[in-house]
Amino acid sequence: MNDLQLRAARTDEIPAVLAFWARAAEGTSITDDAAGVARLLERDPEALILAERDGTLLGTVIAGWDGWRASLYRLAVAPDARRQGVSKALLTAAEARFRTLGGRRGDAMVLVDNAQAQLAWSAAGYGPEEQWRRWTKPLI
Repeated sequence: MNDLQLRAARTDEIPAVLAFWARAAEGTSITDDAAGVARLLERDPEALILAERDGTLLGTVIAGWDGWRASLYRLAVAPDARRQGVSKALLTAAEARFRTLGGRRGDAMVLVDNAQAQLAWSAAGYGPEEQWRRWTKPLI
């Protein structure tokens, strides 16, 4: 994957990122809209990492850092680019970002029913912590 380029997303790319997620990511979130991604980039311009080759978007990961937690979301790879090291490159970049910022553990949100994603996260060294449960409350 020598020709793979990794970089932070720009706000003008939000529509393309949302279209990419609709095609390449499993499931949707209440934050998967232009306003939500714009807020992310406004708050942390380096959080959304894109992987591309020859100008074609191949993958994404959100590497969010709030000063306390290193959170990973929206690891997605184009179906025709899977098993080519794209997710590995994205996670390596995210983890390097976290280390630079002082992060000590990466937390990944992985859908329970997404077996393919679980395999990818496991291959990258991540695993579930069964003693925890995520509790949520929609605010919108």
